Amino acid sequence: MKILRSVTGKALAVLAAFTILCGILYPLAVTGISQLLFHDKANGSIIEVDGVKYGSELLGQEFTGKEYMWGRIMSTNTETFTDEKGNATIYAGPSNKSPASQDYEEQVKERIAMIQKANPDAKEESIPVDLVTNSGSGLDPHISADAAKYQVSRIAKERDMQEEEVEKIIDKYTTGRFLGIFGENTVNVLEVNLALDGILK
Repeated sequence: MKILRSVTGKALAVLAAFTILCGILYPLAVTGISQLLFHDKANGSIIEVDGVKYGSELLGQEFTGKEYMWGRIMSTNTETFTDEKGNATIYAGPSNKSPASQDYEEQVKERIAMIQKANPDAKEESIPVDLVTNSGSGLDPHISADAAKYQVSRIAKERDMQEEEVEKIIDKYTTGRFLGIFGENTVNVLEVNLALDGILK
């Protein structure tokens, strides 16, 4: 009985020690370090200008106006939620549609027709594939540099800008390949659109 109490006491002491270490001290240390060294990233990489939050640079937003750059297809939830301030929020995510399914094929066809109609003066004949397909997450904030350039003529025409001006903005928010080798050049859609509106300088 004495041995059992001794073992139980040690077990509880170890449990308490690891609870404090792993459940309190470690999370506090990680949170403190991340807030100190990576404040913006730790808080969601929110784009904030003059006290107004426009969204995260890591999450895609759906733009449909012809004066804006369009991103990838987003599978928007039909259910709309309202936050504490009464603002409507629509959630999006992966579509889970098989590339071989009839629904997905119809979705791509509709998207191709919409892209062609909106961009009759596009210099490239073929539509970049990322403009007519979902990303894995359904919330990809980036498109390829080719997909961005495909839309330059439309954006410039709608905003009464020179194409060179639009291209300059796109170049500013283009990220190169990882280590100069892996992946491809990508463009952040939200940042470009905020720059087009004059919000980001």
